[in-house]
Amino acid sequence: MNWFSAPDYWLTRLLIERGLGLTYLLAFVAVLQQFPALLGEHGLLPVPRFLRGMGFRDAPSLFQLGYSDGLLRTVGWIGAALALGVILGLPQAGPLWLSMLVWFALWVLYLSIVNVGQRFYSFGWESLLLEAGFLAIFLGNARIAPPWPVLLLFRWLAFRLELGAGLIKLRGDPCWRNLTCMEYHHETQPMPNPLSWYFHRLPRGLHRLEVLGNYIAQLIAPFALFLPQPVAAAAALVMVGTQAYLIASGNYAWLNLLTMVVTVSAIPGALIRPLLPSLEPGTLAAQPLWFMVAAIGVTAAVIVLSWWPMRNLLGGRQLMNYSFNRFHLVNTYGAFGSVTRERYEIVLEGAAGDELSEHTAWSEYEFRGKPGDPRRRPPQVAPYHLRLDWLMWFAALSPRYGEDWFLPMVERLLAGDPAVLRLLRRNPFPDRLPVWIRARFYRYRFTSRSERRATGAWWSRELVGDYLEPVTAQTLRAGRLPI
Repeated sequence: MNWFSAPDYWLTRLLIERGLGLTYLLAFVAVLQQFPALLGEHGLLPVPRFLRGMGFRDAPSLFQLGYSDGLLRTVGWIGAALALGVILGLPQAGPLWLSMLVWFALWVLYLSIVNVGQRFYSFGWESLLLEAGFLAIFLGNARIAPPWPVLLLFRWLAFRLELGAGLIKLRGDPCWRNLTCMEYHHETQPMPNPLSWYFHRLPRGLHRLEVLGNYIAQLIAPFALFLPQPVAAAAALVMVGTQAYLIASGNYAWLNLLTMVVTVSAIPGALIRPLLPSLEPGTLAAQPLWFMVAAIGVTAAVIVLSWWPMRNLLGGRQLMNYSFNRFHLVNTYGAFGSVTRERYEIVLEGAAGDELSEHTAWSEYEFRGKPGDPRRRPPQVAPYHLRLDWLMWFAALSPRYGEDWFLPMVERLLAGDPAVLRLLRRNPFPDRLPVWIRARFYRYRFTSRSERRATGAWWSRELVGDYLEPVTAQTLRAGRLPI
């Protein structure tokens, strides 16, 4: 069955596996560093409370057997160790069953986390990692040729990912159709990076070219992924180049890295070989019959499950980043169908005095990634994901995004909770607890070139009002979120 084997894509498989291993490693490191504070037993949205009265069918997860922070850390460390092994190529060098078992374990462990992660794990790249990670189970080990149907499934994933993102823009905000969205997006994106200020200051004509390039990469190139070579590879390189541009201009966690990894499936090994000249495939054995049956079976399952995302893509009410099943297989994707024209930020401040007055000294809490101090240059965070920082951006868009976790976070800050404070860059009260905390609502904009030369600031900000009026630990339970 020569049609089943793709020996010329063994280097392609290697890049896919190493890239997925790196993404899994980033994801599990974030679990170890952030999950207990956000979702642990004493987190902002505790998993035990979430699982009460919820069955396995509602949220398939190992934690249905019982959650503890200790078990969570065990899952995180096992996942990180397995991901590191994949990066080093250890399970791929072993028997076929071992390679498949490791990929399956990674998928089950991360699925267990995502399905109890609630709002903090509601991002599209969680489903993307799970879908790609599940397909990797059937890529085979280093001793057999990659299965051609599974490589096509990776291309099908890249197709849905990019086309969904393109269609939701075309159907969404008018600024995408009149080519002006990028005049705002670099400034108002969730988390700008060190180069975002410079991208925002590009001439208007280049901003229009950015939108046109986006349309080519997301509405035209995906269809060419299924054409003969070298057309498919050329389309993949266009898509990879676009993702590299996005990495340079903003922080989108591991979305861009993972999109590049998935898209590599259309690039044959001959084009990759000059980058890795010292690697040799060795003798590639024929695939066992049981493995071929399994790969064909998963291909058939993906074809059936594709009905729902394709109906979504072709329908008039396209959903964005939605999974049609709790196993996050064959999802629909899309982002930034609308672009905000102005940037608003929530700035948390604390005060130590017992009484408030116009002379009260307020000190700012500083987050690791999101804008705060106007003089601080936006940091490079991606491909790591700062979940609390991202949710703070959403909460600034609308209080409903923070209605279940924002006040618990303020409560933890008033109590000086070490786990939550470790998620921040700066705690203005290292030696004592604040008595009051308030949240102020600012409009942020990038400074002009002349303003930056004069002040050294990257941002200019203007106070709009209070997001949360001053509260104490005693009065917090009666607090609300006025904007």
